[in-house]
Amino acid sequence: MAHLFFAASIQRHIAMPERDVAARSVDEALSIVFADEPRLRGYILDDQGGLRRHLSVFVDGRPLRDRRRLSDPVETDSRIYVVQALSGG
Repeated sequence: MAHLFFAASIQRHIAMPERDVAARSVDEALSIVFADEPRLRGYILDDQGGLRRHLSVFVDGRPLRDRRRLSDPVETDSRIYVVQALSGG
C-alpha cells in the first residue's frame, strides 16, 4: 500500500498521522483520509476540488502534476507527502 504523510505544519490544524492507503491515484489516497477526517478536505482542497495554492503534494519525490483533478498515479510502494508550499523572495 502507498504511504501517506502530512507535514507537521498541516497537523497543527488537524492531526492526521501517517498511514498506508490502498489507492491508485492521489485523489483516491486523499479520499480515504477525508472519509476518516472530513474537516481535512476543506484545508487541503479548494471549492472546485483542486489542491489549494498554499499546499504541495509530492509522490515519490516528484511534485504533483495534476493539481486540479489529482489524477497522478500512485503505486503500491509510493510515498505521498502533503506539505505547505513555501514562497518568498
